[in-house]
Amino acid sequence: MNHPHRLIPGRARTGIALAAISLLAACGGSDGPAAVPEETRLQDSRTFTADATATTFTAMAAAAGDVIDMSTTSRWAGVLGGAGYHVEVPKNWNGKLVMYAHGYAGTGAAVGVSDPAIRRYLVQNGYAWAASSYSKNYYDVRAGVEDTNALALEFTNIAAKNSRPLAAPTKIYITGVSMGGHITAAAIEDETQATAIHKVKYNGAVPMCGVVGDTELFNEFAAMQVTAQALAGLPNYPTDKWADINTLVTSTLFTTFPSVPTAKGAKYLSVLKNITGGDRPMFDLGIAFGGVFGYAWGVFGSDGTVSGLLNKNVLDTNAYTYTIAGDVAGSTALNATVLKLTAATDANRLRTDGLRWIPKVNGEFKIPVVSIHTLGDLYVPFSMEQTYQKRVAAKGNSAWLVQRAIRGVSHCDFTVAEQATAFDDMVKWEGGGAKPGGDDVMTAATVAAPTYGCTYTNNKLGADDSPSFVGALRAATLGIPAAVCPAS
Repeated sequence: MNHPHRLIPGRARTGIALAAISLLAACGGSDGPAAVPEETRLQDSRTFTADATATTFTAMAAAAGDVIDMSTTSRWAGVLGGAGYHVEVPKNWNGKLVMYAHGYAGTGAAVGVSDPAIRRYLVQNGYAWAASSYSKNYYDVRAGVEDTNALALEFTNIAAKNSRPLAAPTKIYITGVSMGGHITAAAIEDETQATAIHKVKYNGAVPMCGVVGDTELFNEFAAMQVTAQALAGLPNYPTDKWADINTLVTSTLFTTFPSVPTAKGAKYLSVLKNITGGDRPMFDLGIAFGGVFGYAWGVFGSDGTVSGLLNKNVLDTNAYTYTIAGDVAGSTALNATVLKLTAATDANRLRTDGLRWIPKVNGEFKIPVVSIHTLGDLYVPFSMEQTYQKRVAAKGNSAWLVQRAIRGVSHCDFTVAEQATAFDDMVKWEGGGAKPGGDDVMTAATVAAPTYGCTYTNNKLGADDSPSFVGALRAATLGIPAAVCPAS
């Protein structure tokens, strides 16, 4: 593609583009830059509907330890810009607002609101919270950021409309899970501040089980797929034709998927471990008991457009080197035969009408961030935290990031206590307290230690935990031996 700036170094080009977009925003007033026609994509032709009849939602039932009657909160529901919303404000509001970003909600036409797992904790501590359904489903992080920000900006108007005039929040925090973790991390980035239509300056963030490596997750899925194909003897089969060979590859690598591998499958699981964060506790349990690797396996075969969010292939596996533990010759052979995918250079470029189609997490922020991730997660693997750490460190912002490993075996299976502790520690830090503790996510020997993740894991279930989810997958069924981790 011919372009007058192609001889300018990439970092400088990005800076020029951001400066230009910032200028547009400045000229466009408080509502952001005027829309500039852009190319269309499949996602733009899809229609979604929020429930326009909902005006409120149910109060939480009382629980032991409550100091505030949960039925006395102000609770408002509605639709804003095509997105449904929930807003809850306690009577003794502390002036602070927490925005919650939900995870991937599928591809259906109806959009729906999810309330935060730490809802009771927030209300009992005086926080108001708000959550958007987003105006679009699919993996539309751009819509998630814009609609979450728009709701934050509309908070006082919603309150006034419902006969409870409120002052503007003194602080606004953001937290979210999975895709919502991506939304959380992207919302605080400098690039988002420059290019978003709805601009919110957050004071702190807690991304949880988040896609904090943005499109690197899709590269990781692709790496999982091409190595599976290669070890099954089909290295050059077109990756977007995965459906043709899924059954054959699966039966070649597993006697029972995914918990009982064949000899070749054992090599594959070694490669998978190294792709997803290296040797670490809970990986084997994640495979055996619910690391939702089947979900990752189920997204193989992508054409690189992320189901029509992009128009061009974004997948790139050229940076990967694959390792089969204890098998140098096998590792060398795998790397020599495996298919390498290369992304179109402008697949996820900066846009002239707002955020990138898949917003970036560049590590450019200067507010407190506490990120938590389960070690057994194989859908949004622990390696996302390693990617995040590298990017943040490269930008010189490590002082603003704390990361914690949680000894869960599935995707986002945190206890409420683990989530509330991370949020509380972030707020105390943001309020002038000391930087809270975290885990080293980069040193291989540290991550591989049998006790890794013990410090911030809290297996105690509270009133708002789901025993069938957190309990069965972790403390109740799998347990953590007292000799390895202290009882919690």
